[in-house]
Amino acid sequence: MAGWNPWHGCHKISEGCQNCYVYRIDAQHGRDSSIVKKTQEYDLPLRKNRSGEFKIPAGEMVYTCFSSDFLLEDADAWRPMAWDMIRARQDLRFLFVTKRIARLEQCLPPDWGDGWEHVQICCTVESQRQAEKRLPIFLCAPIRHKSIICEPLLGPIDLTPWLHPQIEQVSVGGESGPGARLCRYEWVVSLAEQCRAAGIPFCFRQTGACFEKDGKLYHIRRQYQASQARRSGLSHDGC
Repeated sequence: MAGWNPWHGCHKISEGCQNCYVYRIDAQHGRDSSIVKKTQEYDLPLRKNRSGEFKIPAGEMVYTCFSSDFLLEDADAWRPMAWDMIRARQDLRFLFVTKRIARLEQCLPPDWGDGWEHVQICCTVESQRQAEKRLPIFLCAPIRHKSIICEPLLGPIDLTPWLHPQIEQVSVGGESGPGARLCRYEWVVSLAEQCRAAGIPFCFRQTGACFEKDGKLYHIRRQYQASQARRSGLSHDGC
């Protein structure tokens, strides 16, 4: 997977943002994450190497705007050209994650229609409150490829009202980093079962740093969080 960060910086808008990794990393380098700036790799999808080939080769999945939010208000002036670059590279698959799905309609390009086949949008819901707020909007949005991300998972969530066939995957993960909040095994199991009942693929991506199972609390180092999630056997293809 390739990465493309057209702009950097964001503003915290919900409980899932409390321990944002972007803020944490920027603080280590004396940077203010609330200042949103266009990056030097803004035009990366169109850049070519000395041989005249695109630096991001055809067929790549491009994780877009991973240190910001593609729908952030501060980027409204830059987004139209970003859409132009995405349109020009239909040989790639672009993916972005957003907590601002309510802004999607006003941020779309004029020729979006019912969505572009090579763009996947993931809506983040870290709690039941955010699921009820964001997912009704997400389900009605004109998007060809939709996924739900429950990360950091901060409590039990009932996704059943929104587990429609148009949802291609649900991904779940606990919170990492210093001061990570608790993720409970039973919350993850419940989401895995909800997805299986709806026939939707489920991915338990990582345990997080503070994980509780069967009444026992585990403090899991970052390098083991993904492997421990895989060992749980909770991920499935929807069957």
